[in-house]
Amino acid sequence: MRHLLPSLALMIAALASAPQAGAVSCGPIEHDGNRYVVCEVDAAKEDLRLFRSDADGTPYGHFSVLESELAQEGQSLVFAMNAGMYHEDRSPVGHYLEEGREEMRVISSPGPGNFGLLPNGIFCIGKDWARVIETRDFLNRRPKCRYATQSGPMLVIDGALHPRFLPDSTSRYIRNGVGTSADGRRAFFAISQNTVTFHEFARLFRDALKLPNALFLDGNISRLYAPQVGRADLGRRMGPIVAVTTPAQ
Repeated sequence: MRHLLPSLALMIAALASAPQAGAVSCGPIEHDGNRYVVCEVDAAKEDLRLFRSDADGTPYGHFSVLESELAQEGQSLVFAMNAGMYHEDRSPVGHYLEEGREEMRVISSPGPGNFGLLPNGIFCIGKDWARVIETRDFLNRRPKCRYATQSGPMLVIDGALHPRFLPDSTSRYIRNGVGTSADGRRAFFAISQNTVTFHEFARLFRDALKLPNALFLDGNISRLYAPQVGRADLGRRMGPIVAVTTPAQ
């Protein structure tokens, strides 16, 4: 098996040397012949949170709309990515929590599509930490999240790949996801630059980034806002958005 290209050490160096805003760094990496952009966020230092709709309940839908509203509030958008599956009206399919206010309950039963391919999971943002937690574990632990978004399937569960992923799968899409470090301090957001299988994408998080837990966020509509690497992707309207903001200079 071919390992990370460039090597893991070079990848870490590339992320560390990439143009940064606070404790967010983004950079391109290659793993097993597939190309990705990975953004690392220090959850203990950065204002990492979820956005879905404005004060009137209108979904933002696009990075540019969110960026404009933040500017009116004296804030700058540093990083953003689509953050979970949604219905046609852009309401979340699964659990969604914003500033402690629940908009959608936890869905723990199996169902159609990628979301229902159990085990799925929840990306939970607390005070100075962020964790990807498998849904049943989440229900048992009931962590104190400030923000939370549920998606599926899980990519990596306690160091193991999702049991339904096939090494020889032919299902390839642009995909994006998030993984978190064991201490909950670091969150890694990845988006593929070419189509990848679930098995390949999960191995990026487990084998290259060495993360114990990772969650698939979506495919096809996957988009990234990262000025550090010249990305401000356009496309269909999104539902939940995960973002890092800072006070405007």
